[in-house]
Amino acid sequence: MTTALPLPSAEALSLASLITPTPGGIASRILAKTTGGNVTLFAFDAGQGLTEHTTPFDALVLVLDGLIILTIGGKPVDAMPGTVVVMPANVPHGVEAKEASRMLLVMLR
Repeated sequence: MTTALPLPSAEALSLASLITPTPGGIASRILAKTTGGNVTLFAFDAGQGLTEHTTPFDALVLVLDGLIILTIGGKPVDAMPGTVVVMPANVPHGVEAKEASRMLLVMLR
């Protein structure tokens, strides 16, 4: 099952233009959601992040711009533009933006 997307079909879209970091905050936009997983675009202002949590699904983080520190199972991982990081299911992880950053999160069910 696919949820209706707020994006036009058959167009090349700039990911950076789809979301803007909010001063002192976090913004997110679901780009796709199916029974097999979802794709969410995040924008973090410097110093913002997501507290440590677990999910029952594997996930891929693709950093678009900025500098993000992912902590996965207690191990810090510096993620820069053009990098991809695998976050395994059921392993505690957190996100901290060292500067204004955007990332694409792909969750696989």
